[in-house]
Amino acid sequence: MTTLEDRSAATTEGTAPVADPAATTEVSFDTSPDRYKHWTLSVDGEVATLTLDVAEDGGIVPGYELKMNSYDLGVDIELHDAVQRIRFEHPEVKAVVVTSGKDRMFCAGANIKMLAASPHSWKVNFCKFTNETRNGIEDATEHSGLPFIAAVNGTAAGGGYELALACDQIVLIDDNSSAVSLPEVPLLGVLPGTGGLTRVVDKRGVRRDLADVFSTTAEGIRGDRAVKWRLVDAVVKASEFSDDIARRAAEAAATSNRPGAGAQGVQLTPLRREVEGDTTRYEHVRVEIDREAGTATITVLGPTAAPSSVEELHEQGDSAWLLATTRELDDAILRLRTNELAVGTWLLRTEGDVAGVIAYDELLLAHRDDWLVNETIGFWKRTVKRLDTTSRSLFALIEPGSCFAGLLAEIAFAADRSFMLEGQFEDDENPKPPAVIRLDEFNTGLLPMSNDLSRLQVRFLGSADELAAAEAAVGRDLDAAEALELGLVTSAPDDIDWEDEIRLVVEERKSFSPDALTGMEANLRFAGQETPETKVFGRLTAWQNWIFQRPNAAGPEGALRRYGTGQRADYDRKRV
Repeated sequence: MTTLEDRSAATTEGTAPVADPAATTEVSFDTSPDRYKHWTLSVDGEVATLTLDVAEDGGIVPGYELKMNSYDLGVDIELHDAVQRIRFEHPEVKAVVVTSGKDRMFCAGANIKMLAASPHSWKVNFCKFTNETRNGIEDATEHSGLPFIAAVNGTAAGGGYELALACDQIVLIDDNSSAVSLPEVPLLGVLPGTGGLTRVVDKRGVRRDLADVFSTTAEGIRGDRAVKWRLVDAVVKASEFSDDIARRAAEAAATSNRPGAGAQGVQLTPLRREVEGDTTRYEHVRVEIDREAGTATITVLGPTAAPSSVEELHEQGDSAWLLATTRELDDAILRLRTNELAVGTWLLRTEGDVAGVIAYDELLLAHRDDWLVNETIGFWKRTVKRLDTTSRSLFALIEPGSCFAGLLAEIAFAADRSFMLEGQFEDDENPKPPAVIRLDEFNTGLLPMSNDLSRLQVRFLGSADELAAAEAAVGRDLDAAEALELGLVTSAPDDIDWEDEIRLVVEERKSFSPDALTGMEANLRFAGQETPETKVFGRLTAWQNWIFQRPNAAGPEGALRRYGTGQRADYDRKRV
């Protein structure tokens, strides 16, 4: 068996070897507060505190030390889990403080030796997950009434400052040394990879010329100038820092609409996952990999029954169908995205009763003001967004017995193409009713993409009439012919042509360049207006993806490889 140490990436002077995790071991996203190596989650009444104290020897793979509160994927897996647990397990919490457990160091950002020696695909997936985690913090504020305060009790550099930028308030300690910085351009030859440039100008309103100065000043900005430039909200003396943060947290909690004391949270218990060869089974999700074809078939099972009341939904806890299904689908997406790089086409299926899905939707829609319903819907929204931003070809297969209705229909609308069988499979010994699609309020704006548009709006961006016709079909069962006429599916082959059409499109996809497909799909999925989130996932990620492969950053004489060696990078000066 190949070990992590055997399959290490190329090394350079001053850079320890780092294994390719996707090639050597399976990365797991399972964790819980009692297993955290790097974060501590504490709750005191209405305020939760997330303290970052990174274990230097706790890297997710061997080959580097996480010095100065620098982080890798393992650190962000814990942060993602902690934010989820605050949202679901602690409805009494109305504000969150993010701080450091180390003296004079808030966070030094992504670990440089890890970035320098990791394979390109690992760097890209790492940045993508980190971006999604930062966006999740902002989503918690906007949609869950959960403000975050960055108590920057030491220097915040690069990704450390980007973590602070995801919070609503940034308070910097005034100790004559702590500063905030984005030093990637001057020191590393890369970009702040998790939204730093976008958040500085779009979110905090830093003037463009000052942002230019800031982003090329390796030592960063501190004190009153950081406040004047809007890089932080306040600078507070060390002797007053703790009291100031406590006051701000209490004031932020007072503005929250979270339920507060007395609300009973939902414990997120470990996922039940069975892996047998290339098949992974959860209770409500199934993943089957065909390595020869390069496909993963992801099947989501619809609900068997809707709760009779919102009280019953609460009683079901994390076993409630939508919450359980969302956790399983989110885990499946992350595991495939990280561990199965060569599986380039995902076939998206559902199984179940359309009426059952609609009944479940109706309960959720009737109780959207309930905190647990709101959190569950939000979790589903973020999980379907993971599909949008996943670098895989997505094809929806709408067959007899499927239940692409309401919130599950969003899976089909996230796909690059959708195929809906007209009629039934004639050789099926137990024929199922012909496939239908049914739309409801979840499809008309409640589950927006990163560009703040519904997937139907993006689909029909060029025609208001087609959008109106599709939205007018809300509440009706649409068979293949009508779905095709309305533009809701790409193709509607019959039983004779179904197998060949799917086989041919899968074979065609496999024959194309994966890089070209990734670029094409990312461009086509986000038609319409641009938002800070699409800038992070589109413009910024595309540039960083390219820069990570350039010799000026990743070559043997590039800035990432020479960082910490005492040698300056030898740049190719040609602009490209």
